[in-house]
Amino acid sequence: MRTKTGIQVLCESPGTVPMGKRLGLLANPASVDARFRHSRGLINECFPGRLTALYSPQHGFFAEKQDNMIESADAVDPDLGLPIFSLYGETRIPTATMLDPIDTLIIDIQDVGTRVYTFIYTMAHCMEAARQYGKQVVVLDRPNPINGSIVEGNILALENASFVGRYPIPMRHGLTIGELARLFNDHFGIGCALSVVPMQGWHRHMYFSDTGLPWVPPSPNLPTPSAAMVYPGQVLWEGTNVSEGRGTTTPFEVFGAPFVDNRGILDYFGSAQPAGIVARPVVFEPTANKWTGTPCQGFHIHVTDSNKYRPYAATLAFMQAIIALHGDRFEWKPPPYEYEYEKLPIDLIIGDTHIRKQMTALEPLGSIIERWQPGLAAFDELRKEYYLYRCCEA
Repeated sequence: MRTKTGIQVLCESPGTVPMGKRLGLLANPASVDARFRHSRGLINECFPGRLTALYSPQHGFFAEKQDNMIESADAVDPDLGLPIFSLYGETRIPTATMLDPIDTLIIDIQDVGTRVYTFIYTMAHCMEAARQYGKQVVVLDRPNPINGSIVEGNILALENASFVGRYPIPMRHGLTIGELARLFNDHFGIGCALSVVPMQGWHRHMYFSDTGLPWVPPSPNLPTPSAAMVYPGQVLWEGTNVSEGRGTTTPFEVFGAPFVDNRGILDYFGSAQPAGIVARPVVFEPTANKWTGTPCQGFHIHVTDSNKYRPYAATLAFMQAIIALHGDRFEWKPPPYEYEYEKLPIDLIIGDTHIRKQMTALEPLGSIIERWQPGLAAFDELRKEYYLYRCCEA
């Protein structure tokens, strides 16, 4: 059975969710149904004349902006002639003027299951603004592409909160975007008028390839489900002078730098390489971003067993190996990063200053991971209160 996303469920039963007369939609190119029909067209058909405004997250309504802190302007949709308000431009928080044209904001965006992804915080800002200005929020649920069973990583320390981490959740949170909305609204106290339209045919053990749905990149550098699978770890390279593969055809799946000795890295690991992957030595030359036009030695991560692979721990292991072998060349990237101008980007991404220091001191990775387990276990119990899908068996 192919999974039905929230937009499909809503359009099949449009009267099941009470909504105000005027509708807004937060969306981007990944907001499509199983036949690649975009949500704005579907909503316009299901609720004729009621869709009055569109809203876009980071990268723009058409996902045309490539990198962090590249803003998109307000625009007009060429298909429907509706205003598009950018929530990654002059403001990341909806203003009263932006929400004036609507009574209900429908949110239909594809999350990728990782704390460091701004879409979920755009959703949170929208929910806060909706509470402030008396609007309803309806979240149309979509799959967590890296499954809803596994959680991984340390809990964000609030002193490192930013637009890539507003709440104390782990790097891999194991929730759908609809479940996250419930968590944000209830446990973290947003308190807006929220409804979630659940999917049909999705279970917690499922990866995106199990859903039968088409993958449309939610952002330019996650072109495939494989990129989303490695992202919870590989995003860490954004806080360093090691390329995360931007400017290549396989962003986040490849990483490296001119100074990396990939054979030496493999010798460093010996037989204790991260589980569930083959790290294939490669040389690549980015056409943009770090090391543009410079050959970089590194690795292409090929996931061979998604259930054994732990992307966050795996990237930390590679990072520590590079620090151990190339500490004279390896660097933490300086600010700014996602509108934070003082703190190191790596501390915002990891969500904990101590882990950077432990990594630099070459503390055993097993000890670092062991320290975050109590917080992770507590979150694992908390998230179950917000489940919309309880079936975990394969």
